[in-house]
Amino acid sequence: MSAQCWSCGAKEPTPFYDLPAIPISSCILLDSREEATSFPSGELQLCFCESCGFIQNGVFDPELLDYTKDYEESQGFSPTFAAFAQGLVDRLIDQYDVRGKEVFEVGCGKGDFLSMICKSGGNRGLGIDPGFREGRLDPDVDIRVVPAFFTEPAPELTGDLICCRHTLEHIQAVGDFVDLIGRSSAQRHGSVVFFEVPDTLRILEEGAFWDIYYEHCSYFTLGSLGHLFRSRGFELMSLRTGYNDQYLLLEGRRGSGEEAGPSTKEDQLERVRAGVRSFVETTKGALESWERKLADLGAAGKKAVIWGASSKGVAFLTSLPSGAVVEYAVDINPYKQGRFLPGAGQQIVGPEFLAEYRPDCIVVMNPIYIEEIRADLTRLGLSPEMVAL
Repeated sequence: MSAQCWSCGAKEPTPFYDLPAIPISSCILLDSREEATSFPSGELQLCFCESCGFIQNGVFDPELLDYTKDYEESQGFSPTFAAFAQGLVDRLIDQYDVRGKEVFEVGCGKGDFLSMICKSGGNRGLGIDPGFREGRLDPDVDIRVVPAFFTEPAPELTGDLICCRHTLEHIQAVGDFVDLIGRSSAQRHGSVVFFEVPDTLRILEEGAFWDIYYEHCSYFTLGSLGHLFRSRGFELMSLRTGYNDQYLLLEGRRGSGEEAGPSTKEDQLERVRAGVRSFVETTKGALESWERKLADLGAAGKKAVIWGASSKGVAFLTSLPSGAVVEYAVDINPYKQGRFLPGAGQQIVGPEFLAEYRPDCIVVMNPIYIEEIRADLTRLGLSPEMVAL
């Protein structure tokens, strides 16, 4: 177990949730069911820092992960998600006049967001990500991507805007990483940073076992994220939730030391403590409820699929003994279709497959996509039962 908090350095964070075996990756694509079901697992022990509210996997082993393999995290094929991303792009461009500037994205994935902000603002882009794949960038946008981890500052690794979306939760040494971002930012006067991570308070209060992954070794709330950045010398211009309160969105820059303290919305420590205390029981209730649902579908001989072949889907299916009742995972990302989910073993199919398969029930991995999915089902002439996490 970790002897200290990775964020603030406080001693002995308190363990509160253990999983002896969890797939070490939920976004790697496999070529066969056999390979998928034999995918390696790791141990998870969530530990809570009473000082700053940060939560970490105290038994995390970074050596188990390999982001250079067939890692497919892109969400941009969803119109709902693309509209959300475009809204972020528009805000950043307008708020900080990111036009004709240089944008640096750490953990840029396949370059979707970087392409969007460069195209919308006439910007030049530089990305860095070990999982980048050639051939995925918009050829009409001025972007270069380095297929590597961001481990050292360099003169070219900076920008007028530095973005880092859904990467910090994968980082163990979060304090050192934010320091690295700070050094990168300091190379460009007035540089703004934008971070996006999942909101852990929602996970705690919902008992959302489907949002706990091995790759996510670091878990943030508004308070702990704000504390981390302020403690590393950042002035925060905005810290809020977004995407139906699923994400935390932070905008800041290297501070002058004159900023006021945390806002009242960040004062969540007691609420986080309560969520930590109740998480095991809340999760137990959620697991039992979904297990009954899937077991009943199986007993009735009904066909069930999940919609969303990503991290939530892997965590959901591998957490439930009756997960095998679900035969397929649906996803609109064409790069996933025909492959298999790690740990769970379900084959990933496109929506068109359902016209022949005709499922009785679709379990939607994220309720924000219900209307988008319903439109696809209507187009296919289908009206199965839909239930959402």
